[in-house]
Amino acid sequence: MASAGRFVVALEALLTAAVLATVVTVHIARDSWGPYYTRMADAEVVPAAVAPVAGASTGSYTWNCGRNERGHRNSANIVVTPRRPGPAHHLHDYVGNLGVRDDSTVADLAGKPTTCSNGDASTYFWAVLRLADEEQNEHGGPVQVPVSLTLTYYGNPRGPVLPMPPLLVAAVGDAYAHTNGGAQARARWTCSNALERQTMKYPICDDGATVVRIFDFPSCWDGRQLDSTGHRQHVVFPGASGGCPVGTFAVPRLQITMTYAVPRGARYQIDAFADQDNDPATDHGFLVNLMPEARMARVVTCLNKGQKCDDTAPGRSAP
Repeated sequence: MASAGRFVVALEALLTAAVLATVVTVHIARDSWGPYYTRMADAEVVPAAVAPVAGASTGSYTWNCGRNERGHRNSANIVVTPRRPGPAHHLHDYVGNLGVRDDSTVADLAGKPTTCSNGDASTYFWAVLRLADEEQNEHGGPVQVPVSLTLTYYGNPRGPVLPMPPLLVAAVGDAYAHTNGGAQARARWTCSNALERQTMKYPICDDGATVVRIFDFPSCWDGRQLDSTGHRQHVVFPGASGGCPVGTFAVPRLQITMTYAVPRGARYQIDAFADQDNDPATDHGFLVNLMPEARMARVVTCLNKGQKCDDTAPGRSAP
């Protein structure tokens, strides 16, 4: 009986050790991704949308500018540093206007061809996403082309919107958020099977799920300036109630949503400046509006009349 008791005690101790080892292994596996990655179970639940009031612009307008299958990329930023390239390890992806080069300015874009099927000649750009392959390049591995890219304009829950003027610049996020406190950081990441949760970190997605990257642009314009110091003072974000701050006017709100088929277990990162550590919080995007005025008028009509307009069908685009 005594030997049997000792056997049971030894077996329980063995099982306890096995469970503990499993817990430790899982904990180490989770932590091995580092501070910039997270699982969606730890991400925040997306807050409910603000309920629209009577007379709100509840429509939407969706169109197609491709996924940058052409590989239109360079290190320039025609908004922040026109006419000069940036560091080689900070590439931008572009869709829309094909005239953006290292030596371009905003004024150079007029009359250039576009990848947008509805004739939209605006430029939309953001830092590329790469697989994190330090053996190939200290700043990462191959650039990943999104498997899908959706551009949608939305209205405002507190009232109608006005058209965006030509050459209006808007920016979302902050390329220096890692070192300046992150007050303007607006990174939004999730997984295709967990859209109800979002994070400012790189999500570790389940098998079969794609990484989802979202840019939600500001949509309250001061009615005067096409650009401003810091490129963020003239177009700002709505308040918590969805309304625009005093002295600003609601314009169409752009949302760009991209999905990436990141291989299972692969690390990935966005391009960033050298002192930003490829922190996902530094994600950022820009738009320069060159949508033809007639097309912008259609956008505004769709939003203000509560219509769900879809112009993604093929039409006029660059050869």
